Amino acid sequence: MNIETYIDYGNYHHLFDFKFDIAKLQGALTDVLSKQQFETPGVTNFGAIPLNRIPGDPSSVEGNKIRAKYWTIPDSDGKEVERDVYVEEHLYTEFIPKYENTYFKEVYETLTSRFKLGRVRLLLKQPRSCLSWHRDPEPRLHVPIVTNLGCRMVIGDECRHMPADGSVWITNNTVYHNFFNGGEQNRVHIVAGILGYNF
Repeated sequence: MNIETYIDYGNYHHLFDFKFDIAKLQGALTDVLSKQQFETPGVTNFGAIPLNRIPGDPSSVEGNKIRAKYWTIPDSDGKEVERDVYVEEHLYTEFIPKYENTYFKEVYETLTSRFKLGRVRLLLKQPRSCLSWHRDPEPRLHVPIVTNLGCRMVIGDECRHMPADGSVWITNNTVYHNFFNGGEQNRVHIVAGILGYNF
């Protein structure tokens, strides 16, 4: 990507050459939630709704494939362990038909015309909770939809709030990081694996 298209904050790249309509994003979220509730596959205070899948494979958006492979350091011995299942991100190319008539379809088409994306999901972080300290196989693209000032992502030693204003961020999830919601309302982002992107 051309350096003129984003602001470089180290492990965060804030894209500024396009923006989505935040009111339409929030309206689309309301529409999707009228059809589908967040799934919480084995993780507390976390939820996901997949927006794309592997064509012809409904199991590609079920169970642990909603989360997928990551690495963590679970205790004081400092030993890294691998968790969950590997998914072939590049195979996730079909937008899920039941969301075709939402603004998310336009967002998906805009993003995939510019980036090679893997899984694209709506991710929920409930109030007063955080994710584990972990790293992922690839960077992630974020479009915040609902947030509050207590929502922060910590990558290494960098901490940043991503506002829900229609903007797009790319985060270096290959570095150890977590996300916490210290507020009193849900946080929801579109989060996509972004393939072939280098920090």
